Amino acid sequence: MPASVSVIRLSDYGVLSASGSDARSFLHAQLTNSLEGAAAQQAVLAGWCSAKGRLLATMLVIPWDGGFLLQLSADLAPAVRKRLSIFILRAKIKLDDESARWTQYGVQGAGAKALLQALGFSVPNLALGVCQDAGRIAIAISASRFIVLLPVDQTDAFEQQIGMPVQAASAASEWALEEIRAGRPVVTAATQEMFVPQMLNLHELGAIDFKKGCYPGQEIVARTQYRGELKRRMVYARLETAELIRPGQPLYSDALPGQESGTVVNAVRHGSKWELLAVVPVPLPGEEQKVRTAPGGSVLSIAPAG
Repeated sequence: MPASVSVIRLSDYGVLSASGSDARSFLHAQLTNSLEGAAAQQAVLAGWCSAKGRLLATMLVIPWDGGFLLQLSADLAPAVRKRLSIFILRAKIKLDDESARWTQYGVQGAGAKALLQALGFSVPNLALGVCQDAGRIAIAISASRFIVLLPVDQTDAFEQQIGMPVQAASAASEWALEEIRAGRPVVTAATQEMFVPQMLNLHELGAIDFKKGCYPGQEIVARTQYRGELKRRMVYARLETAELIRPGQPLYSDALPGQESGTVVNAVRHGSKWELLAVVPVPLPGEEQKVRTAPGGSVLSIAPAG
């Protein structure tokens, strides 16, 4: 069995399905990224916004034999399906919450690709490439990190075949930690409608197409991009503290004494430190930025996200 690999159950993610002849055009008209020109076996990062340009969800849109699968935070899946369904009108599309139908895994490490190949998976070579066979789906996040989606009736066989322990939901932070280090945010129920897409660097992640047609919040997203109105943006940070750090938690900048001026997006404890993505004020040129968990509290060690 290949060394240097871990398999993690991704229980923090849910799955919506979009099927029907209008599934592609419907999602194209709703999401921040383009699906019209997307390759048949290529996943797409995207956001879904309110009319005010605030993110209701971030998601990975995965082409699938039945249409598309939308991977998003599990705590948002039921509400997003319900709200997104309002816009279907006469479109030939069916939206379902299929979180219970799929088991999701993160497979990562130097031996990840070899492990999947040994299990008979067709493994994509390009970032966000998708391969499907026998109902199984593999998506390449990078050369050493893959997402696997399996129908639930294949779960036991898969876990027996891999011949190594599968990290349960309580250990899923290992996958989340690498997502944080890569600067890939996940909007959850705690942060829904807090951010315009550029605050989470979605434009740098290729999750916004500024040339496509209208979608909810498009005017605000475009104005933020072209008028340079972004006053807060996401950074990667570390913090050594015993306190709990959670998504949606307010942060405080010394430049704005006493005011809530930032927000935790995602956070994972790693050893004695927390590693997190946080939206903080964009510093002025030459300004020394000090952001804290509370007025006068611990200072975050900040670096560019990604």
